[in-house]
Amino acid sequence: MSANPRYNCLVDQARHPAPDRRIETLRKPVVEILYFDGCPNYEETYALVGSLAAELGLTPTIELVQVSDAEAAARLRFLGSPSVRIDGSDVEPGANHRGEFALSCRAYRTRNGLQGHPDMDWIRSALQRSRVR
Repeated sequence: MSANPRYNCLVDQARHPAPDRRIETLRKPVVEILYFDGCPNYEETYALVGSLAAELGLTPTIELVQVSDAEAAARLRFLGSPSVRIDGSDVEPGANHRGEFALSCRAYRTRNGLQGHPDMDWIRSALQRSRVR
């Protein structure tokens, strides 16, 4: 009885299945950077998000969302420019419970004092959490 090469191939696949690459391509964090035209900090924030994502080996979808007026600010739950959301959640701890929406600059209280962009650790943590969702 001769060996069937097709059968051997199927047996090998059953013992050592190929990794499912679809999971890696489906789980891509979505980062939204909400800002208004003229914001002095959104470009730096964009670069910071990109740098931290690369450090973690992630390639998120990064969307710049321009907020044009007070009505849009309320509709988008805009806490000020720039705001960073990863998979729909603001990176600043506790910010998702706030309700002061306005077309204004956003100042962040960080361990390094007031800054015009979110703390690097908040962004890094949010990106890491997005990996496991």
